[in-house]
Amino acid sequence: MPISVIFICYENICRSPMAEGIFSSLLAGYNLQHLFSVSSAGTVNYQQGSTPDERAIDALCSVGIDISSVRARCIDDLDLHACDWIFVMDNENYEKICSSFISTERPRVHMVMDFVDGRSGEEISDPYYGTAKEFERVKSDLFIASEQILYRIFEEYPDVALQVSRE
Repeated sequence: MPISVIFICYENICRSPMAEGIFSSLLAGYNLQHLFSVSSAGTVNYQQGSTPDERAIDALCSVGIDISSVRARCIDDLDLHACDWIFVMDNENYEKICSSFISTERPRVHMVMDFVDGRSGEEISDPYYGTAKEFERVKSDLFIASEQILYRIFEEYPDVALQVSRE
């Protein structure tokens, strides 16, 4: 059974599809993609079926990551209860997600920056109303977070760490 990871933001058109693409690319670099199921979703369905924001696509395309096939969707109960790891971009959406769980299940829910030294609990702010520069900042933060998330998963699943092979 693959380790399931989901990234959550508001509409699933900027931050969470970027995180999905970056984390998937990281896994591929370690030849671990076959051990994971990676997805993204939003907490609202205003953009259901839409492609990611063009600025998000462009920011990742500049580093060879294509997220143009990701389609916006709203998280559902199946996602919430089936995922091993749930990473949320900001406090508002974190509270929405946590309200769906009983307290004993909440340890599976994390802010995306929680495993980055000195940045636990920090939000990744929504770049939607910003410029391409804001999308570059989000990209940079998500690369840092993705590495630390993977290292944390290695701690939880040492057998996965043993399968790392750099291509």
